[in-house]
Amino acid sequence: MRRWTMALPLALVVLLAASPTLSGETKRPLRFEEMVKLGRLGGFSVSPDGGRVAYAVGIPDVDANMTRSQIWLLPAAGGGSAPRRLTDGEKDSDPSFSPDGRRLAFLSSREGGTQIWILGLSEAEAETGGAPVRATSFPTGVDAFSWTPDGASFLIQSDVFPECADTACLERIVKAREAATVRGRIAERLFFRRWDHWKDGTRTHIWRVPAAGGGPAVDLTPGDHDAPPFEVGGGGAWSVSPDGRELVYPSNPDRVEALSTNADLYVVPLQGAGGGTPKDLTSANPAFDGSPRFSPDGKWIAYRAQKRPGFESDRFRLMLLERATGAIRPLTESFDAWVGEFRWTPDSKSLVFTAQVAGRENLYRIGVRGGAPAILWKGGAIPALEIAGSRIFFAASALTHPPEIWSVGLDGSTPSAVTHVNDARLSEIAMGETSERFTDSSDGKKLQAWVVKPPSFDPSRKYPAVFFIHGGPQGAWEDGWSTRWNPEVWAAYGYVVYAANPRGSTGFGQEFLDAISGDWGGQVYDDLMRQADDLASLPFVDKAKIGAAGASYGGYMIDWIATHTPRFAALVSHDGTYDLAAANLETEELWFPTWEFKGWPWNSDQYRKWSPSTYAGNLKTPMLVITSEKDFRVPFGQGLQLFTAMQVQGVPSKLLTFPDEGHWVLKPGNSCLWHNTVMDWLHRWLGGSEADPKGLALAYSVTK
Repeated sequence: MRRWTMALPLALVVLLAASPTLSGETKRPLRFEEMVKLGRLGGFSVSPDGGRVAYAVGIPDVDANMTRSQIWLLPAAGGGSAPRRLTDGEKDSDPSFSPDGRRLAFLSSREGGTQIWILGLSEAEAETGGAPVRATSFPTGVDAFSWTPDGASFLIQSDVFPECADTACLERIVKAREAATVRGRIAERLFFRRWDHWKDGTRTHIWRVPAAGGGPAVDLTPGDHDAPPFEVGGGGAWSVSPDGRELVYPSNPDRVEALSTNADLYVVPLQGAGGGTPKDLTSANPAFDGSPRFSPDGKWIAYRAQKRPGFESDRFRLMLLERATGAIRPLTESFDAWVGEFRWTPDSKSLVFTAQVAGRENLYRIGVRGGAPAILWKGGAIPALEIAGSRIFFAASALTHPPEIWSVGLDGSTPSAVTHVNDARLSEIAMGETSERFTDSSDGKKLQAWVVKPPSFDPSRKYPAVFFIHGGPQGAWEDGWSTRWNPEVWAAYGYVVYAANPRGSTGFGQEFLDAISGDWGGQVYDDLMRQADDLASLPFVDKAKIGAAGASYGGYMIDWIATHTPRFAALVSHDGTYDLAAANLETEELWFPTWEFKGWPWNSDQYRKWSPSTYAGNLKTPMLVITSEKDFRVPFGQGLQLFTAMQVQGVPSKLLTFPDEGHWVLKPGNSCLWHNTVMDWLHRWLGGSEADPKGLALAYSVTK
């Protein structure tokens, strides 16, 4: 059984309907050159009284290959007020109001390394356009920060040298490193590199730094451990009690961190000199405990936890720890979805959290006594969340709309758009219609997918199509915006895009997700082929011109498809695992492959069974292979092996590499080359619109 449904949160539909638009004939499709002009909403902060919102907006610069970001201020009630730009630096981000709301701190690299800067927000300072003042000069830079409740200090996160007890020691080592002419590295333990950077003997620590200068900085989490542990795109994973007396933070206590998903919550005193002997609050759980948040009344610590050690994709539950007794209980045990971002309501009686369900992210509220969560907002994607005054503020996006800040009442009532960063530009863009389809699996499960049609769609035509496969593998295509894999951008080049969510996808229950582990090319491959059949059955799709594309696990599955079926006319594999045994010993988070493949290459036959390299003699379909030199998750050599195997067998293939990117291609100029190389490849084999020659000309070198 298959059915169509439309996809877009109702509030976003209302916003789009109210926006001024051009006629259909004058609108432009959202190709890369249009997408890159859109402002990119960054971090935001709401003043303590809920009256103002400060937020960062990035503007990509393709020529400079960088994104410039500034801080803006706007009344939280909106009301048509024009936002005011507060900063003019090239890299200003992560604004945060002081506890009294009179100052705004933010991160900036305007004088070299990233530091905290402060801007006064009094009426007099606003009228005179007061300039921001540098608040920190921390030797190893600031990666994340928060105010202490009294506004006198910052807690900062930085990768420091664990042997140092003061900033003078840090400064000496930093200067010695900068002067070094030999850059050889030595390691005697694992986790010597993470994601896209080398650790170089550093550890992530939390330090207390005076906000007004003067006085020493204090390492609150000293020792040879990361506190907090590394999270991709994360930072600031700690909380301070409302009275300013305690700091709670996560850290992994296990000896070999590369094999462990464990994290425990520790508490240390902040009064006086700060620091002290940490107390482990969650030692009984050998799996993950993290994202702690004190309640406003200080009686509780809410946090997220998993049950199964070694499994990074176990269900994230919302937990409650009573600070006075140490008693712990789950709040969402019967809720079969991952708890994402969460915040306390001002009365400490409830928590508001995000969760992904069936390809959408929703807002929920649950009381401290538990029970069934109440839904407050349904649909789209919600990457950030705050509560101030009597309202919930959050960033929300959809497949057809980049993120904007919204607010709703604590009961989910009176939704209101706060920011309108991209309304003017979007009114000139023709978006493709988005919809949803369901297909039956061989064992009776419902397989969900998003379908995006080209703008100005003509049902009497036959269109080429691209079959999207997501990464993870425990991930999902959701009703959200992306600047890397945006179905609307691909549709703008004349393709029907089908974004499939087979088993292993998040948001469809933990049992559905668990089914992919140990079966990477098995039932999930059958799911995908059934969904590909569904795509081919659409009356407006040219069956002879269907390609497939994916990244990470999606890239792996593209490699698997290339060695198991010739059904697609062309393929795109971005950072896909090709040889599982080699990748297992090159990647950095070793708990992942040992869980997914039930052991090591020397004691599990799954590596050979599920490795595309085992079946390389079957490669025939034309493929674009993309890999980057700073990708330490799926290392660079995986793509090189695949490309070599195709070249020596005479299979049409092209290789695109970046020396300055990791698992994701983020820099605007690199992204321009990425998009145009992909579209040029698809145009060659599927016949969609041509790529921009200027974008293709950005290549540093071409070997023919």
